[in-house]
Amino acid sequence: MNGDKKAIFLDRDGVLIRERGDYNYKTEDIELVPGIATALQKLAKQGFIFIVITNQGGIGKGLYRHRRVKEIHADLKDFFSGFGVNILEFYYCPHHPESSKCICRKPDSLMLEKALARFQINPEKSWFIGDTERDIEAGTKAGVQTLLIAPNADLNTYIENII
Repeated sequence: MNGDKKAIFLDRDGVLIRERGDYNYKTEDIELVPGIATALQKLAKQGFIFIVITNQGGIGKGLYRHRRVKEIHADLKDFFSGFGVNILEFYYCPHHPESSKCICRKPDSLMLEKALARFQINPEKSWFIGDTERDIEAGTKAGVQTLLIAPNADLNTYIENII
């Protein structure tokens, strides 16, 4: 059963942190997208909760481990909390299509569906913001509204579509 909560589901790389065209797991490679903190503050004032949905296929390829992803996510949670923005949860798919099959990797919607059920979120009041078609496809499959942005774009230039 869905509740009245409304959420913003966010892709990580290209929306929160800069998409580099390679895996983001080294500390020196993690760079926030300009304007993201103020954009999330504006959305929080509209009553949205935040959940990150990200593919992390580098785990499946053996490039880095779950622990590293969790460290990055903890750092992001701490950073945004300093702006009064609470990222409620981070969902990530560790699989890579070259090494394993799964139903959680975007463009599939399992991660979103888990969050919708766990936090009793109303999909009709919620959005998935992503920078690729696979993000949009996952959001559509989960029944949430979608917003496709350019990779590494300032989200402030797009949020009038939501608020």
